[in-house]
Amino acid sequence: MEKQGYSKEQRERRLVVMREFFPEALVDVPEEIIKAVSTLPDLKDCHVLAAAILSNANAIVTQNTKHFPQKCLEKYGILCQSADDFLIHQYHLGPGQILGKLDEQAANNKEERSCLVANLAKAVPKFAELVASDNPG
Repeated sequence: MEKQGYSKEQRERRLVVMREFFPEALVDVPEEIIKAVSTLPDLKDCHVLAAAILSNANAIVTQNTKHFPQKCLEKYGILCQSADDFLIHQYHLGPGQILGKLDEQAANNKEERSCLVANLAKAVPKFAELVASDNPG
């Protein structure tokens, strides 16, 4: 989060909120498991694959898809997807749910869905384009 320009206080607050509302995302990864999956191009990413394996994840969602080649993931039954591809897949599984969550998030920010989608377009342009066609505001 430091790379995204968050202050120390912002990082701490975000981590507290994530731990409170998404505790199942916390995974303790023993060092021996990290070493066992050291087939990735960037060894600094091995903890991510190890956590995905231990948590029975179906996918690793990252903008650095090159760091997780399919040949390194296939034996674990894990996919690597960009955030754009992941969100598009989720939309096709349940468009009503996705649009509802976007509306909820927009309402929490006291804005219209169209504003939220415009902001999302910077990071997930294909997803934003897809949901914009369902955007009433």
